[in-house]
Amino acid sequence: MAYRLSWSDNFAHGPFSHFIPDFHFNFSTRMSSPLFLGFDLSTQQLKAIVITEDVSIVHESAVHFDRDLPSHGTTNGAVKGLDEGEVTSPVLMWLEAIDLVMQRVKNAGVDLSAIAGISGAGQQHGSVYWSEEAEKALAAMDPKRSLADPGHLAPRAFALPNAPIWQDSSTTKDCRNLEAAVGGPQVLADLTGSRAYERFTGPQIARICRLKPAAYRDSARISLVSSFLPSLFLGHIAPIEVSDASGMNLMNVLTCKWDDALLEACGGPELRAKIGPEPVVGGTILGRISQWWVERWGFNPDCIIAPFTGDNSATVVALSAPGDALLSLGTSTTLLLSIPPADSPPARFTTSHLLSHPTTLDAQIAMLCYKNGALAREQIRDRCAGADWARYNEVVEQSPQGSSGFMGFYFPLPEIIPPGVQGEFIFQCKDNEEPQLVHGLQPDASQHARAILESQFLSIKSRIAAILPAHSPPLQRLIVTGGSSANQTIRQLAADMFGMRVYVAESKEAAGTGGAVLAKFAWWKAHVGGASGSFEEMTMETGEVERMRLVATPKGEVTKVYDGLVDNYRRCEERVVHLCGQA
Repeated sequence: MAYRLSWSDNFAHGPFSHFIPDFHFNFSTRMSSPLFLGFDLSTQQLKAIVITEDVSIVHESAVHFDRDLPSHGTTNGAVKGLDEGEVTSPVLMWLEAIDLVMQRVKNAGVDLSAIAGISGAGQQHGSVYWSEEAEKALAAMDPKRSLADPGHLAPRAFALPNAPIWQDSSTTKDCRNLEAAVGGPQVLADLTGSRAYERFTGPQIARICRLKPAAYRDSARISLVSSFLPSLFLGHIAPIEVSDASGMNLMNVLTCKWDDALLEACGGPELRAKIGPEPVVGGTILGRISQWWVERWGFNPDCIIAPFTGDNSATVVALSAPGDALLSLGTSTTLLLSIPPADSPPARFTTSHLLSHPTTLDAQIAMLCYKNGALAREQIRDRCAGADWARYNEVVEQSPQGSSGFMGFYFPLPEIIPPGVQGEFIFQCKDNEEPQLVHGLQPDASQHARAILESQFLSIKSRIAAILPAHSPPLQRLIVTGGSSANQTIRQLAADMFGMRVYVAESKEAAGTGGAVLAKFAWWKAHVGGASGSFEEMTMETGEVERMRLVATPKGEVTKVYDGLVDNYRRCEERVVHLCGQA
């Protein structure tokens, strides 16, 4: 399943040729054992991961925003605004977190002069609004002052003190306006990989332009969280990275260039300048670390800064390769598929996302995201097994595959796929007959235990074939993460459902590790791989990014049972959508 990219052709003459640095690095000071630093700026904390050249993790530090920086008054790292659905995070808090995490890394004895490259991950969709003074402030940072020192960067470098983040849902009007401007949600999905979502950056910018025109006018540049971070290390505002740009509703997901019509719809003609140069791909060297970091923290002046990406994309870099499926079984349920370059692009849908790949031109990541993940599973566990996972697993294992024709749908929250459905629906399916809605099944009936797992996984299984390009080779591995990935009963059911061997990663810091690996990729291309070196070549030299452990193997006869349930599942889902539409 490995694939090779001719980088010299595609990079030097392709859509990223605008961003080839016109300077050369003096690597004569190259250290014998280089280290790579990856950051993960998530909603609730900032993590720093240090890896060696063979991708062994040698240090981890973290700053938890609520606990370590309580003066900002955040709850789970966020602040709810006065307007309905408005959720932001203080930019100053992030600056303080960087100061603090760097102190913890240094106190732990990490040799910062051995750091050869820096990259990382940021929570997707969040946006930072730089003022006209930002470039001057970044270039003139004083090594005697911390990042968060009052007046150093904040507030003067920022047009808005708080950054809208992915939890914000205040932009419904702006989403509908954007879709209408281009001809509807499917047209927007075909262009950008996704229909308009409230959390996406384009609608967020449109709302600020509409409701806070002075702040929008004063915003000289707009960064994603993932481009805000490297800006601090470079001493000037960094371009946005191509995979994270896919979560904005502003970039053409196939050409990887900003779309003028979308920019105009979200922020008027001035947004083109505010958003900056065309997006850049992983493996690019954005520049060397600024003098502030050399003098204040002791970094090597030849330390390179590579593009940071979004957290989902960084997780793909750390955990999977083309031919893998990555299933996150956390609060939400998310499926990520690495799709290698193909003659025809993958189909785009209004119920899924297509992202540009962070390291490989013409490759993509397909994503399915469900809101009712662990919450729904835990509610059924509580009802059927007295909140005891061991008992719940017994109930599941004692019930037949296919739940004797019962098909259950459990949506305590309004769902994303299918959109807007909510409630609980039970059907009885018999061969090719029309599914019958079942009334009166007791809330603690044992059928629910297996039915919720099967229906959640059947929803994914029923959509995978449509997402993958025609003639794609079969998927090879299913890598599971998140809280439920520790449950062996769920792991085995996933193996049987998807007909794939199931693996878990040894490390739980996938996004930060992926960020550190992106730093290593840029360094490796400069030292070893050359302009045409691909990410796959690098991993073949050093082995897999993450060490994987096989935890479940599919049973062929059970997989055939689930293959036969897909059509029944689709019929039942259509009924659910119809019933919710009537409510």
